Amino acid sequence: MSNMLHNESRLLHAVLRGGEARVLLCDVTQMTREAAEIHGASRVCAVAMGRMIAAAAMMGCQLKDARESVTVTLRGDGPAGPLVAVARRGAVKVTIAHPDVEAPLLADGRLDVGGALGREGRLGVVRDLGFGEPYVGQVPLVSGEVGEDIAMYYTASEQTPTLCALGVQLGQGVSAAGGILLQAMPGCGESTLDALELRSQLFTGLSGLLQEYTLEQMLAVCFDGLAPTVLEEAPLRLACDCTRERVERALLSLGARELQGMIDDGCGAGVDCHFCRKRYAFTEAELAALRGQAKDGA
Repeated sequence: MSNMLHNESRLLHAVLRGGEARVLLCDVTQMTREAAEIHGASRVCAVAMGRMIAAAAMMGCQLKDARESVTVTLRGDGPAGPLVAVARRGAVKVTIAHPDVEAPLLADGRLDVGGALGREGRLGVVRDLGFGEPYVGQVPLVSGEVGEDIAMYYTASEQTPTLCALGVQLGQGVSAAGGILLQAMPGCGESTLDALELRSQLFTGLSGLLQEYTLEQMLAVCFDGLAPTVLEEAPLRLACDCTRERVERALLSLGARELQGMIDDGCGAGVDCHFCRKRYAFTEAELAALRGQAKDGA
């Protein structure tokens, strides 16, 4: 049954009691499988990437059009290095600096995501609306487990009380991955807040729920009595928007001196996209043409 549930990654956007609270719920199992394969991720890094994919997808759902993007960076002091996801409406790309890192299990047998990413550091969010200066927010890490850090960002940086639960279940591969973002809206009544507090314990087993239920079933079961109403159902996909033109611009930004050094090495250059691992090859002649366009001289 679980394989049938996870053929397509998707998201539900719903409200409770006519808008007193907002619920974002996503299944990103297939996206996490793809990301783990692309990056050759260890088990703990696959879990970290799955959690970040879910968080970024739910944040991207709140963007208004295709020009907008949100970049989420968790930069901790752990051996896996920075974890970065960029989301647009319906699409996410993700990378982690050292995807092969392993970490000792916690005492209860769980994978130690916070140990791999680090518990000291910062979570940064950049919202680019496609014009003007992007909005930048940062908060100190709470645990490095991703979900608690996302919740702290919303509470501290956007003054929106938020519960964020992210779950990834591993078997032979990724069995389930997804997330829930629950936010009280202005005017939320005390009875609704109390009801949400009681239900928050349900989400500690989120990956198990994803294996048993569809998103619609989860919404109905977890928020029974709170009049859940779906506003939007949207497909999600893992997608990188890198192009050769963007890589050329990145090379140009290095300057003529650096490009000349690549030419002098005599074997051209290969540039790998950090997100999709696609390689862009440049011959010496192509590097020379870029050198001629560089700002610090031919």
